[in-house]
Amino acid sequence: MAHILNITSDSRRVQPGDTFVAIKGFTVDGHDYIEKAIENGATRIICEHGSYSVETTVVENSEKWLNEMLVENVSPQFSEMKFVGITGTNGKTTTAYLVSQMLNALGMKAAYIGTIGFYVGGELIRELPNTTPDVLAMYNLILESKSKGADTVIMEVSSHALYYGRINGIKFDVAAFTNLTEDHLDFHKTMEAYLETKVKLVDYIKDGGTMIVNADDPASEAFKAPVVKSIGLASEGNGADYHVKSYKYNIATTDMVIGCGDRDYELKTNLLNKFNLYNYTLAAAITNNLGYSMEDIIGITGDVYPPSGRNEIIEVEGAKAVIDYAHTPDAVEKIIEANLEDKTGQVITVIGCGGDRDPIKRPIMGEIATRLSDYVIFTDDNPRTEDHEKIMEDILKGVNTDNYEVVLDRAKAIRKGLKKLEPGDSLLILGKGHEDYQILGHEKVHFSDREQVIKYLKRRR
Repeated sequence: MAHILNITSDSRRVQPGDTFVAIKGFTVDGHDYIEKAIENGATRIICEHGSYSVETTVVENSEKWLNEMLVENVSPQFSEMKFVGITGTNGKTTTAYLVSQMLNALGMKAAYIGTIGFYVGGELIRELPNTTPDVLAMYNLILESKSKGADTVIMEVSSHALYYGRINGIKFDVAAFTNLTEDHLDFHKTMEAYLETKVKLVDYIKDGGTMIVNADDPASEAFKAPVVKSIGLASEGNGADYHVKSYKYNIATTDMVIGCGDRDYELKTNLLNKFNLYNYTLAAAITNNLGYSMEDIIGITGDVYPPSGRNEIIEVEGAKAVIDYAHTPDAVEKIIEANLEDKTGQVITVIGCGGDRDPIKRPIMGEIATRLSDYVIFTDDNPRTEDHEKIMEDILKGVNTDNYEVVLDRAKAIRKGLKKLEPGDSLLILGKGHEDYQILGHEKVHFSDREQVIKYLKRRR
């Protein structure tokens, strides 16, 4: 990753003349790498103890020092830029990506920072290791965005980012909350603590800024605050400021009507499935609150597409394969239900659960998949350091039917699902979406659901 600031907390990224900040983390202590940083060219060390051969500043808490330095000395450089922050369990990536496309199509140069990478002006600059990078990486990305001419930055804001202060010093013109469903309970422990962390987003809104909430989600009440303007968003016309009034699916597009205030707007979007229409409506609401008219937004809708691996459809000999990142109970339920809406054949689902992650959701996802699908193939999905058979045991604890089989090898599971397809069927390949890897132990091995489908189709020709 490029670094514009001559400061880093990663000894491997030190360039000659840099300041190295030694931060004590949960598993790694940066103080153990100070000599390596000096060897790589660091000329100043910020640390909590010790004396070294280059200029050394000892502080009580080096992470706090770095945060305060960035907020005081670097964040003023962002004052002329606009920021959009989106939090919630599901829908962050698609909504943020749609907003960036809308703004680029409307003549602004927008940057996107999130799960699918770092984009400026619609061009992928690089992939990122986290949904919301650490605060130093975030500042470097914003400065890089600015150097490339971006005037607006749209970012996904994860609960981990809010908990650890990764967006300190950033103030949002528009912030949005999508929904709150079960996820990350291995970290937050309870849904109450998870929500409490998400609500911290309100503290990062500019004076006079806008908070757009999903009025269909009961958790939205917690985001309403007197210091910001709250706008309701809802599906199917429950009287909120923005709502989906009606929709009709075509083969690759959807005709829909959005209600906004006392006006109705008809449009055709490249997005399919109800939850994506919701994401589009939220993206339109955000863009509208950045100063663009609904008429202008609808005028560029044909230029706006969902990100790769988010309800990505590949035709398979009269049937279809759907690749989607759904990896929470709510997201899995929504994607299967969406495909049941226009069902003409069987719905077959390939799904697994990640290792070293929240085990509570595993049986819930197993129950949802087998209850809603005609057939399910359970498989691996980034087992990491956990025994994949133990993960599968957890998933199957929630299964009360016999319409499934277990194929731990994900490539074989996908091929098996594809071979089962008849014309009109849908194969939902869930959990990885845009990812092009499997994490086995501590190693990332190249693997892409999309590539597996394409490879299968090539063999059939």
